Amino acid sequence: MTANIPTPDNDPSGARYSRQTVLARIGREGQDKLAASTVLVVGCGSLGGAQAEFLARAGVGRLLLADRDVVELCNLPTQILYDEQDAEQRLPKAEAAARRLRAVNSGIRIEPVIADVTATNAAELVGRADLVLDGTDNFETRYLINDAAVQAGKPWIYGGVLGTDGMVLAVHPGLGPCLRCLFEEPPDMGSAPTCSTFGVLNTAVAWVAALQATKAVKIITGAEHDGFFHTLDIWNGTVDAAIAERRVDCPCCGQRRFDFLDSKRGSSAAAVLCGRNAVQVTPERRLAPDFPRLQKNLAPLGAVKFNGIVLEFIAAGRRLTVFPDGRVLVSGTTDAAEARSLVAKYIGS
Repeated sequence: MTANIPTPDNDPSGARYSRQTVLARIGREGQDKLAASTVLVVGCGSLGGAQAEFLARAGVGRLLLADRDVVELCNLPTQILYDEQDAEQRLPKAEAAARRLRAVNSGIRIEPVIADVTATNAAELVGRADLVLDGTDNFETRYLINDAAVQAGKPWIYGGVLGTDGMVLAVHPGLGPCLRCLFEEPPDMGSAPTCSTFGVLNTAVAWVAALQATKAVKIITGAEHDGFFHTLDIWNGTVDAAIAERRVDCPCCGQRRFDFLDSKRGSSAAAVLCGRNAVQVTPERRLAPDFPRLQKNLAPLGAVKFNGIVLEFIAAGRRLTVFPDGRVLVSGTTDAAEARSLVAKYIGS
């Protein structure tokens, strides 16, 4: 493990974590392993914020919080780390999360990383951690995490939530399947709904994040890998767990091809257009968007128009123009990270 964080001086008896250390599954030895561990949380929104708070309160010694976005008012129903003042100040989520969690537990190290996780920095960030938690809002970053974690031999916990449903998989390289064993290809651009277009229930987020954080604690403390792929439906109160099988022909963990990390697949380029107050986001994998479905998904959220060639969507002072080859022109900003975030939020990966 990479961090070595002692029990806070104001708690020499270890009473702070006594409810955990009395658990036979954790004990004093397990708590010490948590204190010596570093966890990277990629995405500090709904899932990532809940994950980070669970682990900060559990005593994980060092948290790296990576996020490219700022806090907005629409985040507050599902993103539990933030308040109205954060939204009013438009604080970067990583910084606002770090401030909140330092007040929760001053005895651990919390490092905000205000950055877009891309093929250029994913391996470096994953290399700094013992374990990675997926709190992202798009498929592109998840496949990047999968590549970087498998390449480095680091465990990571996939989690997704939409509406009232969720999915969780612990990826432990060498012991079970990776993400591409289950989902070899990400969905086509615009074909899958997002939380912004479909909606999400905050209790579903908390349930998925709790299971992800629990799996993280199990891995850190040395519990046996269970190999389950969980699907959850909080509205109906059901959980299904199926054994996830590793594929020997998997492009990633089987053939050791890291297509997304090598920027051969799925990595978007963002270019600020000179004199235009606009950013063009260009995906590597140029596929025609599903315009009819995209138009239907976006209609409740803002002004949307499709002329048979390009689709235009306007919301919160930004215009997104989607082209047939998958390019998206984001007008009203010169911030590349904001543009990529808006594309992920409204269009998908």
